[in-house]
Amino acid sequence: MKDFKKYYIIPAQPEEVYLALTLPHTLKLWTGEDAEMSTEPGSEFSLWEGSIAGKNIAFEEGKKIIQQWYFGDQEEASIVTIKLHAHKQGTSAELLHTNIPDEVYKDFTEGWDENYFGSLISFYS
Repeated sequence: MKDFKKYYIIPAQPEEVYLALTLPHTLKLWTGEDAEMSTEPGSEFSLWEGSIAGKNIAFEEGKKIIQQWYFGDQEEASIVTIKLHAHKQGTSAELLHTNIPDEVYKDFTEGWDENYFGSLISFYS
């Protein structure tokens, strides 16, 4: 199991980025796919036609998202924490993804860079 931490600069305000990450219709705008998402702790979510699925743990509006991502029957939960901070160029998004299975680590780190935050940055650019 590996952890991944990285910062991304998104050219939009933290409140806008938070909505883009938590509302189904705004998720669809930048992912191009239908999304199942709720800001209700304990609710399940699904992105990119189920390629990413899990459970929402906690939210702090405009500031933080904590989710559990599912990877089969792994014992320790894989936790994604995204913290949003105001930045002179918009938002600094601090990502921490813990307990990523070794066999998918490279795919997931590339996915964060290219598909997830890469798409979000392109959407606002």
